[in-house]
Amino acid sequence: MSSAVKRVAEDDIPLDAKRPKTDAEVDADPVPASDVQMGEGDAPHPPQAEEAAQASAAAEDAPVASSSGAQRSDKKPRGVPDPNSKRSQRKADKGRKGKDDWGRKGKDGAQQWVDRRRGTRPEDGTEEGEQRERTPRLPKRLCAVLIGFCGSGYNGMQIQKPPAKTIENELFDALVRAGAVSKDNSDDPVKVGLKRAARTDAGVHAAGNLVSLKLITTIPGVTDVVARVNEELPAQIRMWGYTRVTNSFEARQLCDSRKYTYFFPSYMLLPPKPGSGNYINLQKACEDSPVPALDHPFWKGHEDDDIATDLQRKRAWRAPADKLAALRTTAAKFEATHNFHNFTVGRPFQDRSCMRFMKKIEISEPAVYGDTEWISVMLHGQSFMLHQIRKMMSALVLSVRNDTPDSVMDELYGPRPIFIPKMPSLGLLLEQPIFESYNRKAAAASEGKQAEDPEYRAPIDFDMHAEEIRAFKEKFIYANMRAVEDRDGLFDAWVRHVDDYTGQELLYLNPKGTVPTVAALKPGTPRENPFREKRRFNMTTFDEPSKDESEDEEVETPLAKGAKGAKLAETEG
Repeated sequence: MSSAVKRVAEDDIPLDAKRPKTDAEVDADPVPASDVQMGEGDAPHPPQAEEAAQASAAAEDAPVASSSGAQRSDKKPRGVPDPNSKRSQRKADKGRKGKDDWGRKGKDGAQQWVDRRRGTRPEDGTEEGEQRERTPRLPKRLCAVLIGFCGSGYNGMQIQKPPAKTIENELFDALVRAGAVSKDNSDDPVKVGLKRAARTDAGVHAAGNLVSLKLITTIPGVTDVVARVNEELPAQIRMWGYTRVTNSFEARQLCDSRKYTYFFPSYMLLPPKPGSGNYINLQKACEDSPVPALDHPFWKGHEDDDIATDLQRKRAWRAPADKLAALRTTAAKFEATHNFHNFTVGRPFQDRSCMRFMKKIEISEPAVYGDTEWISVMLHGQSFMLHQIRKMMSALVLSVRNDTPDSVMDELYGPRPIFIPKMPSLGLLLEQPIFESYNRKAAAASEGKQAEDPEYRAPIDFDMHAEEIRAFKEKFIYANMRAVEDRDGLFDAWVRHVDDYTGQELLYLNPKGTVPTVAALKPGTPRENPFREKRRFNMTTFDEPSKDESEDEEVETPLAKGAKGAKLAETEG
């Protein structure tokens, strides 16, 4: 044997070959492929690995020449690292960890190994290489799913961890049960890229909303995917249809605008009852120039009537033409671009995201249902912030009933922070998100193509489901809205709550259309005698009339408790 020994480069030796194997690893060594029948999913050892292993063995067995010329077998060759050294062990450990396993630092600052690929590894004790039953892989395509829902009893639109009950939780589970989402992806909606066009708040209804996700559109044994999914959904959530979209589709980013409707009984336009806190404040504000609100015929001779008698008379009242005209004139002040920082929570005047563009505000002719006359207001805006619509409606209704000039709206857009109560959630409805720009691009790209063409993209169109949506709104949304109002008088309770307030925060509801200094909030200073909102006005359904109001109060803080910036930025209504 030649005394010269071929040196083996460190990089050519596999990491597992450079360190001694443990007893467990020796026992777990696979039987050579020549001794067993190779399975379908098994792969032979690559020749490079065998050569490297042989070279490693040769390096370990070969004698090494000493400096005196004698051969010694108890020393390692120069340049070959000691596999038992700490450095070699660290390299081996790092080599065994894949990039997907590297996690963030823990609370104690120590690095953690975390499997980021959620749900892709066996959790039932199945060893690698064992055959596991898997559902057949069916092709999935990015689709826009058109839905509608009655939000009563739900904690908003976006999916949340149990026990929170949300619209997306119900929808995703139904898609899994129907086979439109595979079992392999059923543990995490992120795997199918679930996103939404409008993130509605708790209790808010939607005649139309849109979620996008990778959907299995050809399900074995299912001829109508929409009907199959609706079988798995509760009756108050409906899937109207779906359409294939481009791979770059972003539901929220590509939504050009949203349409909402707010419904309220017309009796809310009646002026405050004589003797109430609102009436007294209004009386003080217009000592020099009396306004019609202080001498309204509705209240003459009925100043001492009880709440039930008042409500019965209110429901029989019909809004006159001058009130409707004032309502439309003031509503027009919302149109165009304004700073709506006073119409949401947690945002200062300097926040550029408070600049919102309202395309159109329309007020319908009143309609009578049962004993009550209702008015609907359509708000078409590019986007909305948390509580924005409810605060817009509050400023609109309260200013008209107090004979406040529409110039007060300009004050509310100004830099001073001003408190605006929220109207009840019960009247709010998302009509639909609108995708005009996307539809134009999709039409141009699909020009000349047939619907069967894989490259064809149909427009996102809620109008083709108009009849189904109309019937759904009447049965599940309008009927619930009227039933709650008829039974509980919720809107009347809200108006009386506003009129009972005797503090200074609503003094801008005066006949001059200006905001007194004492009515503006002072950042960093505790509010004196703040207006206290009621939690029940955030609800949209009630199992029985609420009688215990001892824990019903909530105080609006600059940043809603538990709400993070991302949620405030995305939640609408």
